[in-house]
Amino acid sequence: MKKILIIDDDIDMCQLLSRFLQRKGFETDFATNGNKGIAAFKEKHFDLVLCDFRLGDKEGAEVLKEIKQINHDTAVIIITGYSDIKVAVEVIKQGAYDYITKPLIPDEVLNLINRALDTNTAQNNISVASNKNTTKNTADGKDNNAQFLVGKSKAIEEVYEQIKTIAPTNYSVIIYGESGTGKEVVAKEIHASSDRKNKPFIALDCGTLSKELAASELFGHVKGSFTGALNDKDGMFETANGGTLFLDEVANLPLDVQVALLRVIQERKFKRVGGTKESTTDVRLIVASNENLKDAYCNGRFREDLYHRFNEFSIHLPPLRSRTEDIPLFAKFFLEQTAAELNKKLDGFEEEAMQLFMEYNWPGNLREFRNVIRRAGLLTAAGLISKNVLPWEIVSGPIAPTVPTAIINTEKNTPPVVAALKDAAAFAEYETIMTVLKQVKFNKTKAADILQIDRKTLYNKIKNFEEMNHQ
Repeated sequence: MKKILIIDDDIDMCQLLSRFLQRKGFETDFATNGNKGIAAFKEKHFDLVLCDFRLGDKEGAEVLKEIKQINHDTAVIIITGYSDIKVAVEVIKQGAYDYITKPLIPDEVLNLINRALDTNTAQNNISVASNKNTTKNTADGKDNNAQFLVGKSKAIEEVYEQIKTIAPTNYSVIIYGESGTGKEVVAKEIHASSDRKNKPFIALDCGTLSKELAASELFGHVKGSFTGALNDKDGMFETANGGTLFLDEVANLPLDVQVALLRVIQERKFKRVGGTKESTTDVRLIVASNENLKDAYCNGRFREDLYHRFNEFSIHLPPLRSRTEDIPLFAKFFLEQTAAELNKKLDGFEEEAMQLFMEYNWPGNLREFRNVIRRAGLLTAAGLISKNVLPWEIVSGPIAPTVPTAIINTEKNTPPVVAALKDAAAFAEYETIMTVLKQVKFNKTKAADILQIDRKTLYNKIKNFEEMNHQ
């Protein structure tokens, strides 16, 4: 039986999720703040952690970091509000498996948990990339197994021309791009188009690794070399021998690990952590970063000599907002995947929903887009996807990073004057909340049920509007 830890400062939410997951066959425990959650995690083994981003004593990002230091293999899902979407993207960079937005939908929670656990199981048995699962793209932009879509925009066509050029060589490659733009997909395509395609493709996210874990994951370790090293372990350079090693968010590697990595690149030799035996390796390195590595070494966070070793060729992936002509293609592609996953007949999108996709700025890029389509598919019984099942932030337009311009009250019995369109949307939401509250005589629990949000979200929305109105 899989064990799940729920961390949320709303005890009602903890109990609700716990009961629901227990009915679905999971063993659960919960904690009402970050420190209690970390303590519970240290005491017991958990296969997955479901953690709210905003806790009473610390943020979910801090909890995530501590959990990953204790056990890097545990899947962590962050619960967040739609207004925190950019924060959610950041926690994925820090090692979260994914995020889920409020209000929580039970089937969506269960679906995501099952996917996270399935992914973890698969990652514990590292598979060798082959022609079957890393085949070349067909003319319509899909690979033969429909695992990803390339798109047809000029920007992405240029990227794939670069891939064709660099793939047959053994050059190291730096892939730049925002989170969610598909850096690992590009790395796999380089590998699949190279002479190493029948050898392993191994990916490692460096963003969440402590010094000890980073060295162990890369080079392996011998039994007893550090606390928790109960057995000998092969590192990525051994596992990927003859193939390709993809290091995501490479700028996060500790400096002393960067020194050891430089030696492997120069001499093709390494030692396991705590070991004395020297091993050789033949691995092509592809690294990825969402920041310029040249800036990182100028700021003293990345070794200049290692940067030059990696920088034999670089590829820059465009964000989704700069390739809007690809949005309808991805929408159709993700919907087909969702329909197959949910065994539903989903025919497409209403025109208004597609227009909202075209206007939204997609801070989480393709990863966010896929999650939005999956959620919309879950909420749609059949037929066309409408705007009614899209996240509030997409329907209302992008949320500004600062407090919105205040709503200006005018004479009595006249509608308020708003300083921006987003404020009008905020005011409309507030009026809906107030109407429901009046109907239930300001019983916030009943109001939250009618609005299909939790009480914490309701409180936050009222508080945010009041703060905005007093600026």
